[in-house]
Parts: sequence; structure tokens; C-alpha cells
Amino acid sequence: MRVVLQRVSRAEVSVDGETIGRIGSGLLALAAVSRLDGEKDLVWMARKIVDLRVFDDYKGNLNLSLRDICGQLLLVSQFTLYGDCKKGRRPSYSEAATPAEAEALFDRFIEIVRESVPDVQTGRFQAAMEVRLTNDGPVTLILDSKG
Repeated sequence: MRVVLQRVSRAEVSVDGETIGRIGSGLLALAAVSRLDGEKDLVWMARKIVDLRVFDDYKGNLNLSLRDICGQLLLVSQFTLYGDCKKGRRPSYSEAATPAEAEALFDRFIEIVRESVPDVQTGRFQAAMEVRLTNDGPVTLILDSKG
């Protein structure tokens, strides 16, 4: 599983002009599932996102997690994170899970995260989405369950 994680002061996702997910202070996670991912990857990524210390403590050090600040999380599926651009001019998505597999795993990922984060908003799987955010810091990290 691969995630681009951004600390935000606000973020929202819309489909066909309708906002379907909106958060204030917290994290935006653009997430992709690979064809090799399983439950272990989902659990690892959920824990990493929830417990990663990317928020300022009272001294201004990145010492607090999403859980610590009771922040919000916006999860957006984005299979293009597995786009391989090494050859040619068109990305290959052969490492990404099939849509059916990815949707089932992504739905399970949402369930796992919701066990730790009360306010999880999501995009719509396989929809053409618009994501708007205000990156706070900016803090942007790339996480990969395979190392």
C-alpha cells in the first residue's frame, strides 16, 4: 500500500460539484492498493497514519500524532500512485490492484482506520474527484507498506 500523506488545516473532496468529504485540522491521505497487498499492509498503514508524529507540540516540535490531537482524516483512493513512468510516455499501472480487489481492500482499510480515528471522511472509489486542501507546514510524506 502506498500513501501520500499531507498535514492540512482543511481539505475537501467533491464529485460532480458536490462535496462528499470535508475535514478541518488533520491529515489528507491519498492512498493506493497494490496487487500484492493484504490485511497486514492495511493494518500497518493505518497504524502508521494514526500514530505518525507530524503535528507540533507546545515547543513547536513535530511530536504529536493524529491520535494525540484528535484530528480528522480524509482518505482518498488514488490508484495512480502505482503509476510506473520508467518506460515510455504513458505510466504503467501493472503494480496496482484490480479495481474490484482495490475497492474491497480500500473499504477494509477505512474500517481499520475508523477503529482509531472517530472522524474519517472519504472520497468515492473510482469517481472523478476534485480534492482541495490547505497544506499545513507544508508537511507531506510518502509511505509505503513494502518499504
